[in-house]
Amino acid sequence: MVEISLSLEKFWQLRPEIPLVDARSPGEFGHSHIPEAINLPILNDEERVQVGTLYKNSGALPATLKGFELVGPRFHEIQKSALNQFPDRKVIIYCWRGGMRSQILSWLLSQVGFQVFRLEGGYKSYRKFTFDQVRLPFPFLVLGGKTGTGKTVLLQKLREEGEQVIDLEALAHHKGSSFGSIGQKPQPSVEHFENLLAEQLRLFDSKNPIWIENESQRIGNILLPESMYVQMTKSPRIEIQKTNEERIEHISQEYAQLNALELMDAVKRIQKRLGGLRTQQALEDIRNKNHASWIANMLLYYDKAYEFDLQRHDPDKTMVLDLHKKSLSQQVNLLLHVKNNFYGKFSGIAD
Repeated sequence: MVEISLSLEKFWQLRPEIPLVDARSPGEFGHSHIPEAINLPILNDEERVQVGTLYKNSGALPATLKGFELVGPRFHEIQKSALNQFPDRKVIIYCWRGGMRSQILSWLLSQVGFQVFRLEGGYKSYRKFTFDQVRLPFPFLVLGGKTGTGKTVLLQKLREEGEQVIDLEALAHHKGSSFGSIGQKPQPSVEHFENLLAEQLRLFDSKNPIWIENESQRIGNILLPESMYVQMTKSPRIEIQKTNEERIEHISQEYAQLNALELMDAVKRIQKRLGGLRTQQALEDIRNKNHASWIANMLLYYDKAYEFDLQRHDPDKTMVLDLHKKSLSQQVNLLLHVKNNFYGKFSGIAD
């Protein structure tokens, strides 16, 4: 079959219907890729280095010949793998620039009856889009509040009600504190995080507000784009408040099930800031499963850090909202009313 070349615009249209194949090496794919793509590498990591070095030192022809020498014996394996994974024999493929590797894979698959669509410009064109996308201005509505006020739960509920929501911590696989990696998948690279973020932002209506949790610029190993972080500090912000008892109860429900040794390691990572006595008390409480006590101990530290964070935001764009003793549906309804105050639009749910 004849290969069909896809512009990025056409790619977005076909992507929901056709499997996506990444022809780059496993290392390149592992660092970052187009979400939902499946890796079917033409060269492994070592071979890619060999070909790349030869290209740099001797030019395109020797590198091309070496590439075919390395991958040629595996042609049948690549074809069999594709037939097993994609029985409908229709795929979109890409490599780094839309060059030799995707061309070779396209030819190989066409020989066994595949309809192949190849992304023009490869991953590089996609990555340019995502890099630019996450640095565009958006109408953010920042949800703030001290640790344990249930911001993530509220964002999930807002999304269920049809609101536009970005959960940065879910995308980053980290909850943004010393305890943030416990029970999480490994964090993506910064590049792949931006790909995931851009994929969501692309689908949003930029005329309507986007809910986003207040975060530091760094979430574990992830660094938010500078322009996005500045936008967040200047956007309207809803500062939710709950009692310490409610906050401790919320954190206990989430953290009591986690591994005690990992919790203790997280406490030790901030022991210089906690001080020796408070650290030892917290460690002892974790050993004894006295969760309310060690959590209250940690909140003394995190609340001080949060007070400093508040200084980054314009007080004229901050609205304080007391959600003490409110049901979840009541909390969400109040948040939507505040959104109406900031943006002049309201979408509510019943109590």
